[in-house]
Amino acid sequence: MIHVLEGGLLTTVQDAGRFGYYSQGVAPAGAADPFSFTVANWLVGNEANAAALEVMLRGPRLAFEEETVIAVTGAPCRPHLNTEEIPMWEAIAVRKGDVLSFKHTRGGVHAYIAVAGQIEVPPDLDSRSTYLASRIGGFGGRALRNGDRLPVGSLPSILNRRGKVVPESLRPVFAPSFDIHFIMGIRSDKLSDEGLKQFLNTEWRISTESNRTGYRFKDGRIPFAPGDPPFGAGNNPSNVVDYIYPVGSILIPNEQEIIVLLNDTPTGGGYVSVGTVIRQDLGRIAQSMPNATVRFVAVTLEQALELRKQYRHTLLQIKDSLLS
Repeated sequence: MIHVLEGGLLTTVQDAGRFGYYSQGVAPAGAADPFSFTVANWLVGNEANAAALEVMLRGPRLAFEEETVIAVTGAPCRPHLNTEEIPMWEAIAVRKGDVLSFKHTRGGVHAYIAVAGQIEVPPDLDSRSTYLASRIGGFGGRALRNGDRLPVGSLPSILNRRGKVVPESLRPVFAPSFDIHFIMGIRSDKLSDEGLKQFLNTEWRISTESNRTGYRFKDGRIPFAPGDPPFGAGNNPSNVVDYIYPVGSILIPNEQEIIVLLNDTPTGGGYVSVGTVIRQDLGRIAQSMPNATVRFVAVTLEQALELRKQYRHTLLQIKDSLLS
């Protein structure tokens, strides 16, 4: 059992996500940075999909009521066990009575705390992930609060995980400026030629109005193509007849702003979507601090598959290193 002494800014239980309910309006939720989340679980001997804690910006203070092994990954956050700072990306033995605390994250937004045996909350719609908008999953469908008590599962030989470390060369770098790769959508025709050029050539700034639902990008201008909205749509040039938004959709609600939908996305709406971000770049977006800058880079399906192959190769290298 884990006693939550302080809940932190926004600490939630997440697994890899809730799938199979999108057609019913239920977003997948799940870890915003699946790379860091997966590696945290592997470090403590869990399956990749095991429920862990996702921390946003300011972490919780947790008291452990039993011996276990933990790992902290993701954005640098200077975790402390009692009064001693402990390394990230490493399996750490915890004794009964130990207290885990954090500083603010630096250079990134989300950190992950995996515990051997996983956070043993009951599944809701086949997942333990917290979906805050619908108040389902996780710990009562909400973020952790002071005084909560989290059940933890058990794993045999947990202490054998002590000392497992992810090589420095395989850890992600949370850069303040990077490219977002995406596949162009069929509704990019809603942009004028100049609008498409501006979309691709502008260095966009991440707004403070960003969260698990979506990230907003500003400091550019995207002219729409002339023409009337279709019957059944609104009067804004960005409006279309409502359709499905996949996770990673790039919405352009007006000429000055872009929204990329993340894990807690609405499943549909009436703003035009000009493309979809490749899945492995969504975690990079979710780890970006306000005022970070990005460029949108269009790729082919073949290029997207190659980037996914590289992403998976890095994960497999980490997994192999932890098994050796």
